[in-house]
Amino acid sequence: MSNRFIAASSALLLSACIASADAPKVAVDIAPVHSLVAKVMKGVGKPDLIIPAGASPHEYQLKPSNAKSLEKAKLVFWIGEDLTPWLEKGLSSLAKDASVTALLDVDGIRLLDFREGALFEAHDHSDHDDHDDHDDHDHDKHAKKEDDHDDHDDHDDHEGHDHDKHAKKEDDHDDHDDHDDHDDHDHDKHAKKEDDHDDHDDHDDHEGHDDHEGHAHGDHDPHAWLSPQIAKVWLNVIAAKLSEIDPSNAGTYFANANSARQDLDALSEEINKILDPIRDKKFVVFHDAYQYFEKDFNISASGAISLGDASDPSPARLAEVRKRVVDEAVECVLAEPQYKKGLVKAVIEGTGSNTAVIDPLGVDLEAGPSLYENLIRNLATNLAKCF
Repeated sequence: MSNRFIAASSALLLSACIASADAPKVAVDIAPVHSLVAKVMKGVGKPDLIIPAGASPHEYQLKPSNAKSLEKAKLVFWIGEDLTPWLEKGLSSLAKDASVTALLDVDGIRLLDFREGALFEAHDHSDHDDHDDHDDHDHDKHAKKEDDHDDHDDHDDHEGHDHDKHAKKEDDHDDHDDHDDHDDHDHDKHAKKEDDHDDHDDHDDHEGHDDHEGHAHGDHDPHAWLSPQIAKVWLNVIAAKLSEIDPSNAGTYFANANSARQDLDALSEEINKILDPIRDKKFVVFHDAYQYFEKDFNISASGAISLGDASDPSPARLAEVRKRVVDEAVECVLAEPQYKKGLVKAVIEGTGSNTAVIDPLGVDLEAGPSLYENLIRNLATNLAKCF
């Protein structure tokens, strides 16, 4: 081995160590979001994962290492209190010096309410034609906007670009070049927009539903990471927030985000091909966590075994779901790795229905940049194999 090779290798290693040391400290709540952040930080540093993929986001107890990560963090990305309400207290006490971003609160995404009851209304496939209104633009416009957004000849613009302006830009093409109009867009307006956009009844009505009260969440379904289209919006937000505290690496963050969005477009095409043969098949999920995925890919679950992912279903609910499976010849009842297999067995025994395991968190996947795509791909593949 030549001295020149050794010197070059040493220099490369030293450069990597320096880059890692200078990288901002970032903490992320769950593995799928951690994967998106890791994609954007590629070549600069690695984020810390707070909640392991195999742990329930609702019941996880912070370990000393998690507390240390939050204390050192300059940035924190989390889904929000609808998924992990217990984490809000930890963030306020441990991450006092960090910039905290609740991804469910950003503009440019459409939040969905939980579907009530064990059985869901029949899916209107024409809804998918309107799905592009999800971010108030169609896919082609979105792709063009993403390309325009990544023309980073002037990074000073991005460094001064605050979170609200950036997220609002995702949602409003008509005023794309006039960011000053977005300064006063506050969270209350955002919440109202989300309610109006969903065309749902007043949430006070939902509070009266026994089913809804059983959820361990807030008013909205928090499983938004299962939509690659929403993930694309988040990638922009992540790059912008990282650039605010680390402007010297803004070019890398936005280039990584652009590359990741292109990967998600390719992934969506792949998923649609996987799901095409079973597009109109009937299936039941373990709990109602997949409607963002369903809307992205124009499929629809017939019901859910469990009221929520923090409680077991009652015998009456199991009987109700089983009746739907029998009456409508539902071919697939899906389980999840974290929950009791016996509950699925109780629903499908003697019905002739198949079962498969789908995983919304990436329990068996290695944390890191590739987890998100593998998670979405596995979800589609295992669903398709169930028929």
